[in-house]
Amino acid sequence: MEDKTLNCQDCGEEFIFTAGEQEFFEEKGFDEPKRCKECRDKKKAEKRGRGSFRRY
Repeated sequence: MEDKTLNCQDCGEEFIFTAGEQEFFEEKGFDEPKRCKECRDKKKAEKRGRGSFRRY
């Protein structure tokens, strides 16, 4: 596998999807990422923030 250049769906910036990351994603059955690392981290933080105050 070779590194791929992808475009982030949130910020529109290009990011590199490395061969190592591709192998990891393939092993886990994940789809190719749609967001750069920074936007993925921001999205995860938003999800954590919203869910922390829920009561069941």
